[in-house]
Amino acid sequence: MTSVDITEATSTDLGAKANRHLWGHFARHGEGITPPIITRGEGVRIFDDRGKSYIDGLSGLFVVQVGHGRKELAEAAAKQAETLSFFPLWSYATPPAIELAERVASFAPGDLNRVFFTTGGGEAVESAWKLAKQYFKLTGKPGKHKVVSRSIAYHGTPQGALAITGIPAFKAPFEPLTPGGFRAPNTNFYRAPEEYAHDEKAFGRYCADRIAEAIEFEGPDTVAAVFLEPVQNAGGCFPPPPGYFERVREICDEYDVLLVSDEVICAYGRIGSMFACNDFGYVPDIITSAKGLTSGYSPLGAMVASDRLFEPFNDGKTTFGHGYTFGGHPVSSAVALANLDIFEREGLNDHVKTMAPAFKSTLEKLYDLPIVGDVRGEGFFYGIELVKDKTTKETFNDEESERLLRGFLTPALWEAGLYCRADDRGDPVVQLAPPLISGQAEFDAIYDILHGVLSEAGKML
Repeated sequence: MTSVDITEATSTDLGAKANRHLWGHFARHGEGITPPIITRGEGVRIFDDRGKSYIDGLSGLFVVQVGHGRKELAEAAAKQAETLSFFPLWSYATPPAIELAERVASFAPGDLNRVFFTTGGGEAVESAWKLAKQYFKLTGKPGKHKVVSRSIAYHGTPQGALAITGIPAFKAPFEPLTPGGFRAPNTNFYRAPEEYAHDEKAFGRYCADRIAEAIEFEGPDTVAAVFLEPVQNAGGCFPPPPGYFERVREICDEYDVLLVSDEVICAYGRIGSMFACNDFGYVPDIITSAKGLTSGYSPLGAMVASDRLFEPFNDGKTTFGHGYTFGGHPVSSAVALANLDIFEREGLNDHVKTMAPAFKSTLEKLYDLPIVGDVRGEGFFYGIELVKDKTTKETFNDEESERLLRGFLTPALWEAGLYCRADDRGDPVVQLAPPLISGQAEFDAIYDILHGVLSEAGKML
């Protein structure tokens, strides 16, 4: 048996095991569906079980900021595991968690100095809502428990985070959810109402004022927090219009509502700074983050809260009755510290800020295709909205979207050597978020693949 035969036999065996036992996340299962099996990564590329390589155009899942195969991150994990493999933060502390908390807090604006560790982004969002509820109970406003978020926005899968999520199809199977989640418009300028379609700042003011309207409608004495991503992921990378967050901050201050910057995707260099609220010039009350904190080499999330929110818990007796067994895991914390060392040593944030215009201009060349309606985003985080008619911005119906995205684009892009996301949580988009070490060579390769596949897609219309 040759090495090729052995590889194919092994692949077939793994596929059979996956089909029998592995329950994929957000995955379809059934006859004829076997998931691609990824065996290793190197730099900006991933490799499947047959040895074929692909550009990782989504950083795994907006995660692998420093690229794949970083030996020093594996070594940091091994070294910490040899010293202290595990101990909880339940009334105890470990050196890696302490050092990481200080370092993460140093990136945050204003008085956001308290870091509560989780194991992922949904847990960080869940923690932020629970903190907001308890904070207002402790400070004499027990009725404030509701949250406002944006339509189509995704904030996680736990019952609380799912109630904040603005995607009805994701919520319907699990209802009734945690009560208290309400929606305001998102900032998709491409789909702005006609009266704001040519004035981005006015559109931003319109969207922000709808948050005030929602707070007023529900009653300011019942609303605890507003959850917003700096650049909204679901729907296809909606950046904030000029002045948007300035106005939202004013609204939150006026009604004594906490502003939560959900940066599970946008933090740690994805937009350019460690925290994207700094990129857009606003100071939230809470930041939620995860993903890029360790570049995915070990699970870890973090909620960063202001000193003001921590104050009621700093009396020697009041407890935030919340936590996770593996939150702030010493191995994950050690990996995060080593990951942040790479950021600083290689100047990754400055690299993103320098190269982001080139990434944008490369993707904007796709405008020559009839199927490309909009190219939008910030930093190394972009969405390409697909349309049936460029002049009218007509989108696809559900059947057409299913055929285009899952029937053609996803397999065609994969076959062409690009891993990215073709999505229709909202209108159909292709999303891209390459590792932060990417440069013009990777941008060009991504463009070439996209141009070829989208050209074929256009012919299907």
